[in-house]
Amino acid sequence: MFDPSAYGRAIADVYDDVYGTTIPETSTDAAVDRLEELAEGGPVLEFGIGTGRLALPLVARGLVVAGVEGSAEMTRRLRAKPGGDRVPVTPGDFATTRVEGEFGLVVLAINTIFALPSQDAQVACFRNAAAHLRPGGRFVVEAWVPDPGAFRDGTALRLLTLSEERVLVEAARLSAAEQMMYTTKVNLTSDGLRLLPANHRYAWPAELDLMGRLAGMEREHRWADWNGSPYTDDSRSHVSVYRSPSGRP
Repeated sequence: MFDPSAYGRAIADVYDDVYGTTIPETSTDAAVDRLEELAEGGPVLEFGIGTGRLALPLVARGLVVAGVEGSAEMTRRLRAKPGGDRVPVTPGDFATTRVEGEFGLVVLAINTIFALPSQDAQVACFRNAAAHLRPGGRFVVEAWVPDPGAFRDGTALRLLTLSEERVLVEAARLSAAEQMMYTTKVNLTSDGLRLLPANHRYAWPAELDLMGRLAGMEREHRWADWNGSPYTDDSRSHVSVYRSPSGRP
């Protein structure tokens, strides 16, 4: 059974520290700039809003932002930050949870689409996003590009961060037949060692495009990053923008 609260329950207390070392501040700034532009005044709904890395800067720029979040622990971290009390958060699975109102932009960032456990759940997520959009609204998905060739005998180990304060390593096992990647990050600091597990049902960009079409949306943009760099054969991630002409699938 899929538990949308499991990931946040395991990582909430160290989430900002861990991802602060793997996501450059310049990337977050570029994401906020791009989302503000795409929102065209908002309002904005973020699926998997987490601790507010994107939502709080958008609120600071005057946009109305709401969120869906499966983890009460993550929401408490958001609430504890300046401005966090201004962001309404609906608890639940963002593949199916509905929020009142219509939105100019729905956001699903930092590979969170792959947290959903199956193709059916991901299709449902696209449909849920489309159902929240006002006419002409946009759904933005940020994700990595699958690379099964990076695995040897179905496993991989990569160093994410190395500093005097932290060593962050990710161990992964691939099930190509199921398009599943099972990972555990090993976070080693002076405070000790933490294991941070996460599973990913990955999908290629073309598969996500089909999900968008099934939800009544068409792809408007695909970039390699939030700066709008061209998406090429060598791109290892993408930012894809889907637009609904009618706001409904």
